[in-house]
Amino acid sequence: MTTRGVLYVHSAPRALCPHVEWAVAGVLGARVQLDWIRQPASPGMWRAEFSWQGETGTVSRLASALRGWQMLRFEVTAEPCAAAEGERYSATPELGIFHAVTGLHGDILIPEDRLRAALARAAQGETVLETEIALLLGKPWDDELEPFRYAGEGAPVRWLHQVV
Repeated sequence: MTTRGVLYVHSAPRALCPHVEWAVAGVLGARVQLDWIRQPASPGMWRAEFSWQGETGTVSRLASALRGWQMLRFEVTAEPCAAAEGERYSATPELGIFHAVTGLHGDILIPEDRLRAALARAAQGETVLETEIALLLGKPWDDELEPFRYAGEGAPVRWLHQVV
């Protein structure tokens, strides 16, 4: 079963760019050349987007291949398919990696046991429920990545058309 998704490299130093391409190529089993543009949110950094298609599980292999690299901010997504839910990985040097299962419309699906654990920690006074929910939804990662998501002037634009 195949799925597809998008790799968003939000910021990478120029010297790391070819290594990102090699890592992605190693996962996909094909040569990969990303279209790098300057990242206006962080001078000296570069950004790229890449649409991919592969077997289910490719998204986690891509995230694993890129995780832990200093100064690399990225997100990689997979669309839901007949065999699997969608997924999203977000990574920053400061926060590490965040993983979420996503539904058909991109909403984060939080497993019942994680919700129960968050409620229990809040009930015991170990944490605040709002903080736990923010972590389950990946809010700290979204907050840190948001300035990098806007590509700025000169970014490639893809027009998507739907015929009704």
